[in-house]
Amino acid sequence: MSAPGPDPDGPGASAGRGAADDEAVVRLERWKGPWPDADPDANFKADVALYASLDPMATIRDLSRSLDVPEGAIVHYVLAKYCTGGSGGLLEIGPSMVHRLCEPIDRAERAGDDAARLDAYRQLRDMIRWLRLPLVDDAIYRAPRGGGVEDSGPVAGA
Repeated sequence: MSAPGPDPDGPGASAGRGAADDEAVVRLERWKGPWPDADPDANFKADVALYASLDPMATIRDLSRSLDVPEGAIVHYVLAKYCTGGSGGLLEIGPSMVHRLCEPIDRAERAGDDAARLDAYRQLRDMIRWLRLPLVDDAIYRAPRGGGVEDSGPVAGA
């Protein structure tokens, strides 16, 4: 069993900081606005307001008790995982695919017209459907029929 964490009121503690300078203390706030109609971040702010009535700490406390992991460590994990989601997405699809997905967008923006943007949409749609195919159609993993190759039937677990 590990030792208890540092005393938040001990040496080195200050307003808004934990016992060590790199340990931020954050107060959770319920926020429902308002924001101007023309706010470019209105979608994000509406999402923040949507979750304002929930108590995420109930889940954090239960998870902390169940796993014997400090609440602060779980909150740190959740925030870090959310904040690095873009990096995780990059790792999932890889840098070369990110560049391939950006090519039609960049080409359309250089052209600067709606026809080019529509062509880019169609190309992206086709690329994403191709990437998704193994997730929605297990038939692509079945052994081919005929042609001298023995048919082994569906792949196990398919």
